[in-house]
Amino acid sequence: MNERSASPARGTAQRRWMQQWQRAARRIRVPLGFLTAGFYLYELWRQAPHPAAIAWSAALVAPGLALRGYASGCVKKDRALTMTGPYAHTRNPLYLGSMLVAAGFALALESWLVAAVLAAGFAVIYVPVIAAEERFLRSIFPEYEAYCRSVPRLIPRFRPARPQSGDGGTKVTAVATEGVAGGFSPALYMRHREYNAAIGAALLYLSLLFLRPVLAAILRGAR
Repeated sequence: MNERSASPARGTAQRRWMQQWQRAARRIRVPLGFLTAGFYLYELWRQAPHPAAIAWSAALVAPGLALRGYASGCVKKDRALTMTGPYAHTRNPLYLGSMLVAAGFALALESWLVAAVLAAGFAVIYVPVIAAEERFLRSIFPEYEAYCRSVPRLIPRFRPARPQSGDGGTKVTAVATEGVAGGFSPALYMRHREYNAAIGAALLYLSLLFLRPVLAAILRGAR
């Protein structure tokens, strides 16, 4: 087999492997999230958090939750290509919000180990998941390619994307108003159960503040 015939075969094998990993990443991201939370609580038990670090963490956690909530209230998953609200600044505001929340809780513990575990988890799980979702969106929304040229994948642009003409006359904002007319919908927020993110963050903050004292009191009472 010469190089020309080997190259397409290698490319096909790589694409097949990537598709398999993308499917696996989607299946394991929720269980891995629980494992990461368990590791976080273990680190919390191992070292007491500093009150100032907990307070500073809110500077990342609060905007992250707000961004996730805003995005969840704007998007109609798989039914319309939303390009308004936070989606005019970044193609993945939900993942960006999750990264801010994770960074905030790593800061609360002042743990480089926790930060490294969270960063590795995002790289291993969410990078292939984002790639799979983008491939799916390209297959059902012809205007998605033009949208990608105007809006970055993750790091947001300062100004929202403006209507522009794409190849063949396709406009970037062709279906932008099919979402929620560019506004936030509380019904969509509730339908997507985004309140679970806020509940989870509240429980983690309660753990940061009270887990160690409560466990210490229980252990003293058991002696």
